[in-house]
Amino acid sequence: MIPYGKQHIDDEDIKAVVETLKSDWLTQGPTVPMFEQAMSEYCGAKYAVAVNSATSALHLACLALSVGEGDRVWTSPNSFVASSNCALYCNAIVDFVDIDIETGNMCITALESKLRKAKKTNTLPKVVIPVHFAGQSCDMESIATLASHYGFRIIEDASHAVGAKYDSSFVGSCEYSDICVFSFHPVKIITTMEGGMAMTNNPALAESMRMGRSHGVTNTEQSMTEPSHGPWYYQQISLGYNYRMNDIEGALGISQVKKLSEFIGKRNAIAKNYDELFKSCPKIYPLIVNNRSYSSYHLYVIRVTNLNFVKKKELIESLRNEGILAHVHYIPIHTQPYYKALGFKCGDLPSAELYYQQAITLPIFPSLKPSQVKFVANKVKTLLDELEK
Repeated sequence: MIPYGKQHIDDEDIKAVVETLKSDWLTQGPTVPMFEQAMSEYCGAKYAVAVNSATSALHLACLALSVGEGDRVWTSPNSFVASSNCALYCNAIVDFVDIDIETGNMCITALESKLRKAKKTNTLPKVVIPVHFAGQSCDMESIATLASHYGFRIIEDASHAVGAKYDSSFVGSCEYSDICVFSFHPVKIITTMEGGMAMTNNPALAESMRMGRSHGVTNTEQSMTEPSHGPWYYQQISLGYNYRMNDIEGALGISQVKKLSEFIGKRNAIAKNYDELFKSCPKIYPLIVNNRSYSSYHLYVIRVTNLNFVKKKELIESLRNEGILAHVHYIPIHTQPYYKALGFKCGDLPSAELYYQQAITLPIFPSLKPSQVKFVANKVKTLLDELEK
């Protein structure tokens, strides 16, 4: 079976993990700060806060921006549920902005229109969370311009986009945002097994997230309310969580980030190969990457314009029977039962819903061979032809 995504672990990664297992530190040791430093240097952000998942990072980011009861948070429906759940954890009100069906990213026109209406009804968002779908950055300059005009803060959900670029800057530099969040799940660009990270250029936000990931506890004297009682002393300053990354994950992250540029290059070459193989197929549309973006290609997604859900199910099942683990990213969040119970319904976000009907995720990962890419593309084309007979 050819999976849609797969981690790439080599001997250097294994050596790094084994060395940490043999060391005195399995958690709260030196490797997590080293991994944070490596990511800061790579992305060009001042601060990095490593945690146990991107979901935790999104939650801490919302808390750092003081998202609370009654606040409004807007995000994309074309994402995993964590992109909106993080706001619900803070008792905020979630809403969604429809997507550009050609990129899968938040539509700037839809965002601007929604903001104009929200201003009239005094329902503007406190935070907007654009999602860099499949590895391509959203139009962050336009979103930042709207943020300046309408007064909202920005958290980039870049779970798919570590190593990607927007213009000449790496995603994660936070040039146009308050906080940017990465995921290091095994199917992502680089992995720490589980794991995530929040990038920021704001020292107060970084400190808030550091405190939040470790129970709200500090042993740093300048953060305490009174002089330390001794070397054992700590204080709980705020209500926090156990969201820490351990040293084994940090060691793997340090090893993996050294190969990040290589991984991105291979993913782009695979995507280009797919694009060429599908160029002559009038009903197959790979997602468009605009000229301001360099995608990390966490996913390779095609839209098949003549699909309905019956044909889509048949196509994906047929691909899986041929040994190709085709998948779908994503079921629009607002159509999930939990969100329907909050008042959302099918028809609310037509572009995201049409995209879901048409989209299929095909395999892409660094060790995918050109012969496998050709095999996948040919099977897609052959099976589509058979569906039309």
